[in-house]
Amino acid sequence: MTATVPSEVDRLLETARRLSPRNDVFIDGTFVPALAGRRFDCISPRDGRVLTTIAEGDREDIDRAVQSARAAFEDGRWAKQHPRERRRVLQALARLIEENADELALLEALDMGKPVGDARAVDVRVTVQCFDFYAEAIDKRYDEVAPTDDTTFATITREPYGVVAAIVPWNFPLMLAAWKLAPALAVGNSIVLKPAEASSLTALKLAELAAEAGLPAGVLNVVPGFGATAGAALGLHNDVDAITFTGSGPVGRTLLRASADSNLKEVSLELGGKSAQLVLADATGLENIATSVASGIFFNQGEVCSAGSRLVVHRSRKDELVEHLLRATARMEVGDPLDPDTSVGALVEEKHLHRVLGYIAAATDEGATTLAGGSQARIDSGGYFVEPTIFDDVTPEMTIAQEEVFGPVLSILTFDDIDEGVRIANGTHYGLAAAVWTDSLSNAHLVARALRAGTVWVNNYDGSDITVPFGGYKQSGFGAHDKSLHALEKYTTLKSTWMKL
Repeated sequence: MTATVPSEVDRLLETARRLSPRNDVFIDGTFVPALAGRRFDCISPRDGRVLTTIAEGDREDIDRAVQSARAAFEDGRWAKQHPRERRRVLQALARLIEENADELALLEALDMGKPVGDARAVDVRVTVQCFDFYAEAIDKRYDEVAPTDDTTFATITREPYGVVAAIVPWNFPLMLAAWKLAPALAVGNSIVLKPAEASSLTALKLAELAAEAGLPAGVLNVVPGFGATAGAALGLHNDVDAITFTGSGPVGRTLLRASADSNLKEVSLELGGKSAQLVLADATGLENIATSVASGIFFNQGEVCSAGSRLVVHRSRKDELVEHLLRATARMEVGDPLDPDTSVGALVEEKHLHRVLGYIAAATDEGATTLAGGSQARIDSGGYFVEPTIFDDVTPEMTIAQEEVFGPVLSILTFDDIDEGVRIANGTHYGLAAAVWTDSLSNAHLVARALRAGTVWVNNYDGSDITVPFGGYKQSGFGAHDKSLHALEKYTTLKSTWMKL
């Protein structure tokens, strides 16, 4: 009898069964239970099963974590280390992330629902690049001497804030944590990280690896918990010097109010988007454009703040582009996040599944035409899957064209001249990202300038590198951007020193 060769899914499931993910709060270099002893279920969106239970941090745990971070900052165990030593530790952390890449990718797939291949090729890879980049930047930065007269010596220096709170979302829990932790640590801050309750496992694993890399106790604390309790406690804490947040607009507003009601801590926000892909009449290569449009909205199940959720296409190119788009969408395989052939995985939780399905129903009620998808998928799995969905006959005022769905849902809108297309593209409260597709260099420059977005892609979508800033206009947030050397400014404050000679 011939033995059955285990599938890749079977192999990953067997690996998952052997995992013992960290599930307590991490404070002062140690994993400990939450003080109140409460825990919450960590449910896998691939099948609705409980993976583990996680300690539910509350106000008292946040206070312990902030005290730990403050003590670490004040005694200088990290901030006053030689820049080369901080560089060494962050580089060691990058190597440990590489060595644990398979486990981290598997945790992301199980915990958040994204395809494991994407987690490995994107999330983990970018996380490694991020820590390497900021590690290398640590001892390459110089302060300034002001151009004063001969009787004065004045310096301009950047100093770490002290205690930084980082609140990250559930869609890229590892990568977005790295975008915030790496630059904040590079300049010498101590940190309290609150991961999203829907995806806390990789943040806790990252804490374990950071300690192994040599990051001193108290410099990084991780407190899982809920926004209304742990998150609110961070926002209101008088010993937190700065807070960086990626997530929803309502929570961003709550954090701004908390800053005003406490110690006026620095707040930086990235609050999502409703990004447009603008296809001009002179654009060619529509098959390639269609592939990019499909990837731009359906990657990570559409759970991407910069997802290209609106296709704004010149009326003369629409029919041909839509034909290619439907073929490209049909190739997007909805499947088990642990299956290497899966293109579109599970939505993060059941509540979000119903939210996305609600937007789909509202689009139909408002008169949009369903061209593809529109239904829940893989219902028998017990997981939270939605088909890649495309709506035609969408008008700019429809809910589906204005609000962030955060799911695999694309709206198609048309225009007749460039000015109208730009007006539609700019016609939301958001301004995180946009793209323009054109064969005209002049149009590329003119439209890129006219689009009110923090990132504008020309003849591509979602191009990215750690060297390039990421942030938005309007209600997509404000404050120094994530990524690039500019992010270092987000975690430092200026000091002028004036010496009379």
